[in-house]
Amino acid sequence: MVENRAIPSEADLIDTADVFGLLADPGRLRILAILRGGEANVGQLSANAGMSESATSHALRLLRAHQVVQVRRQGRMAFYELADSHVRDLLDTALAHIEHSELEHPEHRDSRRLDPERLDPERLDPEGLDPERLAPPR
Repeated sequence: MVENRAIPSEADLIDTADVFGLLADPGRLRILAILRGGEANVGQLSANAGMSESATSHALRLLRAHQVVQVRRQGRMAFYELADSHVRDLLDTALAHIEHSELEHPEHRDSRRLDPERLDPERLDPEGLDPERLAPPR
């Protein structure tokens, strides 16, 4: 029997869905993963995330609007950090789930197969990766 717990309000469910929607973008997740290590400015986030400063600023604007990150201004510089421990916990839980679940989305199976960090070391060539040998059968 299902436990009879209070269901969140419709507004709370919509807001939660919006936050999960924000987290569904790999670029924004990359920024949040970087911010797990501490605060950073747009230039630092952009360089470490491999994104343009414009794309990074846009992502931060969305994340701020949903209170996922917060900003601290020092003169003309803006430093971003995770908004609170709940955001960190959500990221940590999601990343831990992926690490232990070996989740493999069918659409990403081929790209993960060539990711050296996910490969079985016994399948690696001594000279490096041989993409032909590791490619999925045709």
